[in-house]
Amino acid sequence: MKLINYLHNNNKSYGILKADGVIDLKIRIGNTYPTIKSLLAADALSVAAEYQHNATDLALDEIVYLPVIDDPLKIICAGMNYAEKRLEFDESDPAPTLFVRFADSQIGHNNDILKPKISAEFDYEGELAVVIGKTCSHVSAAEALDYVAGYSCYMDGSVRDWQHSWFTAGKNWPATGAFGPCLTTRDEITDPQTLNLRTLLNGRVVQDDNTANMVHKVADLIAYISTFTELSAGDVILTGSPGGVGKKRVPPLFLQPGDVIEVEIEHIGRLTNTISEAKQVNAEKVSA
Repeated sequence: MKLINYLHNNNKSYGILKADGVIDLKIRIGNTYPTIKSLLAADALSVAAEYQHNATDLALDEIVYLPVIDDPLKIICAGMNYAEKRLEFDESDPAPTLFVRFADSQIGHNNDILKPKISAEFDYEGELAVVIGKTCSHVSAAEALDYVAGYSCYMDGSVRDWQHSWFTAGKNWPATGAFGPCLTTRDEITDPQTLNLRTLLNGRVVQDDNTANMVHKVADLIAYISTFTELSAGDVILTGSPGGVGKKRVPPLFLQPGDVIEVEIEHIGRLTNTISEAKQVNAEKVSA
């Protein structure tokens, strides 16, 4: 089952994504489960699944996609988590590299990603997103996937000229992270470590890897993170980007207004966004 979060006539809703449109779940079960996050928190995916063979209510051109989870309590991101990426950045620390992204920095599928006007180094990073399905703390790696609701695509845009010895300042500019198009439920993904992941810039493949090449696997990341913070339904873990980012290309390849960036993950979907330039000129960059 593929769930999406969206606006229709400026009203927020959610539903089941089908090839010919959307089955609106809010009109059916919204009194009990008003959002995808509340559906997950109640462990009620089976309730939503009862409607997956209904006729669609809306055509895809009638909706505006929102981030799959637009109000997670936490977005925790793993950096340097593919072998090729670690080589590109000469990373040798064996522990997971973690940072945070704020919920208000996200946009949905088919919306414009905003390149900060102040930045000359806005980079792409295609990633597998993991959405937590139920509260967990101190879980083992062997049990970790039982707490996953599903998976999605993420374009974790990086403002490289605001990344120094930390990542957070380069990851939280408005509308620099794209999340979607859908949450593909865990029952459709037999093993999250066997998925082909590609990032395409204007139709050209710029990242091409398999999640088998993650240094820290999905289950290991959940176990590690849940040791120091409780994870709740709707929380998101970004699992890192493969090699091939623009910063390490010769010459560098950064995102420009008008570019189309896509993140495609096997069995999950394809996230598509166009780059626009943010209108506001922000304060001068703080020196490192």
